[in-house]
Amino acid sequence: MQEQSLKKISKALISVSDKTGLVEFARKLAQHGVELVSTGGTAKLLRENGLAARDVSDLTGFPEMLDGRVKTLHPKVHGGILGIRSNQEHRAKMAEHGIEPIDLVVVNLYPFRKTIQKPDVTLEEAIENIDIGGPAMIRSAAKNHNDVAVVVDPGDYSMVASELDQLGGALTYNLRYQLAVTAFKHTADYDKEIARFLASKQSTQKDVLGLPDTIEINLRKRIGLRYGENPHQRAALYKIAGAEDRGVATAEQLQGKELSYNNLIDSDGAWELVMELHRMHLLDARAKGAIEPRDIPHTCAIIKHTNPCGVGVAANPSEAFAKAKATDPVSAFGGIIAFSGTADEAAAKEIAEMFAEVIIAADFTEGAKQVLLAKKNLRVLRMGDANLDRRPRNADLELRKISGGVLVQDRDAELLDEEKFEIVSDRKPTQAELRALRFAWAICKHVKSNAIVYAAENQLVGVGAGQMSRVDSVRIGAMKAQLPLAGSVLASDAFFPFRDGVDEAAKHGITAVIQPGGSVRDKEVIEAANEHKLAMVFTGMRHFKH
Repeated sequence: MQEQSLKKISKALISVSDKTGLVEFARKLAQHGVELVSTGGTAKLLRENGLAARDVSDLTGFPEMLDGRVKTLHPKVHGGILGIRSNQEHRAKMAEHGIEPIDLVVVNLYPFRKTIQKPDVTLEEAIENIDIGGPAMIRSAAKNHNDVAVVVDPGDYSMVASELDQLGGALTYNLRYQLAVTAFKHTADYDKEIARFLASKQSTQKDVLGLPDTIEINLRKRIGLRYGENPHQRAALYKIAGAEDRGVATAEQLQGKELSYNNLIDSDGAWELVMELHRMHLLDARAKGAIEPRDIPHTCAIIKHTNPCGVGVAANPSEAFAKAKATDPVSAFGGIIAFSGTADEAAAKEIAEMFAEVIIAADFTEGAKQVLLAKKNLRVLRMGDANLDRRPRNADLELRKISGGVLVQDRDAELLDEEKFEIVSDRKPTQAELRALRFAWAICKHVKSNAIVYAAENQLVGVGAGQMSRVDSVRIGAMKAQLPLAGSVLASDAFFPFRDGVDEAAKHGITAVIQPGGSVRDKEVIEAANEHKLAMVFTGMRHFKH
């Protein structure tokens, strides 16, 4: 049991890369008579702001050297931090060697994460930004938290300053312990970040797929949730530490009730779907030499229980929403609505006429925000322009927990161009049919398998999802359709094992089919398409979503 006592703060060693709030905190320390010892740029900043700061080299009697790589790695620094104050032998040795006790260590580390996020960062530059002395001081102080306080997060300055004010320049054991826990987490995260980066630069022949031998994930709790999928399950939202601030986990909630576990799952599915189509339309615009935002149409998707029940593409958000809602107005009730761009006032007014759980968009106009304020319980999520993911995240890994382990795979980020379609039917698809097939294929990726999608060129018409047999998904998709099926096209996430699925779809007046192909019965499936005068395209790519 550690001694639960107050410790007077008399000397502080300060060396930080992130100087946010430092001057104000140092002034507070000085007000309590704390001697400030500092290094390099930190000492310069303190002096420029009228604070007396003693150089570490003065404390150690040894100059900084090797381009600053060696400055705090010295017995007079680590002895001053690690010496146990209640140990008479430690105190005697410290006195013998002129080691002064250091009561507070304020250190944060070289910006390694910020450095490696630069697109043109070199390995040499990254390595140069690996901090050595900083982690050593942090770990020393955290280990000796019974006598020493350590602060690594500028967000903790106010908490420490408040306790110094309350206790006349002293800190409690409980706070020192809390700060030590934060410090060890900080250095652990830092080391993991370095290891991940260096491993990513290492070529290996161990795995021909290129997947890493080990995966370390550092999760930070962002918010607690009332419950999980069901009320008896505990749940919280965690953000992947070090990941870019994009995706639903980092969305800004503008209004509404707290998000539930199921809200977040469905919101992620909705956002991924509209971003899939956004990327497709962006590539099309670039191919035509057009890259202005006005050249990219708006996509709206409505998700219910992770499956799309409406998707529409149009020149403006309100028209896109009207198309999406028309797919299945009944299922749209209580759904998650996502827009690929900025939701405007006209779209907000349409949404306000129905019940929705969440609306998610890159941004909202001021008019839209005012309209949605009337729906106090409606959760409104702003993704921000940084989340308009303009590049397929091929390198992303998806993880799925199973009993005793975790399955890992690449994210299904492949976009299929019309040029890669293999036309296997006697009749070739028209250009309008090709555009509709590509649209349907993009949506199909986001439907639980066995997945069947009926679609027009810019509108989802019907969905058959999650059935044990493909032909049943074909039937259900047709049964659920509220829009005319005649003239639509059909997408299947995997090959048709028998011709019955094509025969069933042909009854409803479809004109073209897109599917991966690869069945032992491909020949008879193609024959069925020809008999019904359907155009059929093979992609050679499957999109199972379990």
